[in-house]
Amino acid sequence: MSEEKGKQLFEQKIENEVKIEARDWMPDAYRKTLIRQISQHAHSEIVGMLPEGNWITRAPNLRRKLILVAKAQDEAGHGLYLYSAAETLGITRDEMFEQLHTGKAKYSSIFNYPTLTWADIGTIGWLVDGAAIMNQVMLCRTSYGPYARAMVKICKEESFHQRQGYESLLVLSKGTDAQKAMLQDAVDRWWWPSIMMFGPSDAESTNSEKSIEWKIKRQTNDELRQRFVDATVEQAEILGVTLPDPDLKWNEERGHYDFGEIDWEEFWNVVKGNGPCNKERLAARNKAWDEGAWVREAAMAHAEKKAKRKAA
Repeated sequence: MSEEKGKQLFEQKIENEVKIEARDWMPDAYRKTLIRQISQHAHSEIVGMLPEGNWITRAPNLRRKLILVAKAQDEAGHGLYLYSAAETLGITRDEMFEQLHTGKAKYSSIFNYPTLTWADIGTIGWLVDGAAIMNQVMLCRTSYGPYARAMVKICKEESFHQRQGYESLLVLSKGTDAQKAMLQDAVDRWWWPSIMMFGPSDAESTNSEKSIEWKIKRQTNDELRQRFVDATVEQAEILGVTLPDPDLKWNEERGHYDFGEIDWEEFWNVVKGNGPCNKERLAARNKAWDEGAWVREAAMAHAEKKAKRKAA
């Protein structure tokens, strides 16, 4: 197929809401944008297991431990789906891991903050997974077929994560004064990083405009951020917590909540690798990769042995 014909068919599919599939012609920039976004998403799922992992052994009871183990297992599966989707675009999993482990590839800035108390785990479920759902539901309709199909299952499981986090915080909100103070402290620390999860403002985003045009994304960073704030305020009221933003107020004329200015200096500082836990997260991932080499080698040897037997 000529490039001109391929471009014409590609544009027709985008216009008519027909999914682009792995073997279809696509612009190089479309392919590169998807690889960047999907691999970053996959890395975020894998690195996102780390802030919660150290609380599995310290969960307050068996029920909470089982929920947290199940959540970590889900996140590992999400990473697998997404790496598989990215591989359909011509990049290998080893290449993606190498980009992550060397710091070349990014993951969500939110995972570079520490989990200091048990309330942080519930707050991550409520705010972080809540923000993720706001962004990811849109991706169920993304124009690239393998990505869209992976997101359907991921969103169902992320909904579970958000609900379990909020339920955990509801229990704390009805507990002792110390538990309520722990809850408020966690919300104070996680609110702004959660707002930052949607990425830079539309004026500063270099990728949003083209992603919207190609229907990779359906809404801009600022539109999604506003939806998240609007949805979260009433949930905070039920918990009895105060969101740490003195400028947060309902705007009758806009029909939305106004909120304060984001500390973009902090955001970019974390993105560039200078957050509270950036070095710790990359060190943990590299350590896991190095120590897991024998597992990968054994799996490959077993696969080769099985293939030889089948051929014989």
